[in-house]
Amino acid sequence: MEERQTVEGRVYKATGSWYTVRIDGTDTYIQARIKGKFRLEGFRLTNPVAVGDRVVVERISDEEGVIKEILPRKNYVVRQSPRKKFHLHLIAANIDQAALIVTIRYPNLKPGFIDRYLLMTEPYEIPVLIVFNKRDLYDEEDLEVYQYLSEIYRDIGYSTMLISARTGEGVEEFKEALKGKITLLGGQSGVGKSTLINAIAPGLNLKTRELSRHTGKGQHTTTFAEMFDLEFGATIIDTPGIKNLSFNHLDPQHVTDNFREIFRYAQQCKFSNCTHRNEPACAVKKAVEEGKISELRYVNYLTILEEVESQKAWERLDDM
Repeated sequence: MEERQTVEGRVYKATGSWYTVRIDGTDTYIQARIKGKFRLEGFRLTNPVAVGDRVVVERISDEEGVIKEILPRKNYVVRQSPRKKFHLHLIAANIDQAALIVTIRYPNLKPGFIDRYLLMTEPYEIPVLIVFNKRDLYDEEDLEVYQYLSEIYRDIGYSTMLISARTGEGVEEFKEALKGKITLLGGQSGVGKSTLINAIAPGLNLKTRELSRHTGKGQHTTTFAEMFDLEFGATIIDTPGIKNLSFNHLDPQHVTDNFREIFRYAQQCKFSNCTHRNEPACAVKKAVEEGKISELRYVNYLTILEEVESQKAWERLDDM
């Protein structure tokens, strides 16, 4: 190419320093690198560009280009980097909703995992569908747990669904929930996310793996984020399985503000800086006692709050 052309597009895959960009209005994909440094509200990032980002690319050949600009994001999902404690990792950007894939068994649902995931999506009020997979493996006790959890999250405005990717139960309903939207798919390792994607889009042929025989835990099959346009009018972003979620980039107030029902009742507390633990005239604690706030959610809130406060204390010591 004699003249370098500048085009806009969307990032479909992020692998290290290379990004696959689909050029707007075409079926053309090019490989692009980053030029310059990009930051996110002052945070240090492990990956300055995320799948779903809209970017300006200068083409240097028919197959390659350079990302010159990241266009304004309507939202993004970010987590603390699992490898670099004081960095953030961008999971995805510009999504319409998230589908959190979980299962009661095989592997067992980690206590608090759902609420930790919601803490990533709630700042931008991203709608979340909580999908309980592996219905075919549940016994009566598991179904009771599902009903209990489903009621908790539906009461505060989240959607839930019970499906089996292996038998097909609920899969059509899941497809309907994805139509016409860009959906971020996430979950613990081993919950059957790749199997579910293969059920709704068999042509992708994503790799799947059984649970570890030694630990009973999931093993990663997806190693990087990637976007797919599906035949039935949906777009999904597949992401690697998550083992742990920490939040040293948040402060205690962020935790309170993003537990939606706690935030709502917190407006009625006597003290504006109430942490909803031992303070007098705490409307949140009263709501828990009256059954208006789930005790499970409240305990998870306290656990995360304590973690964040502890991390902030260590950071202050490091700065001394």
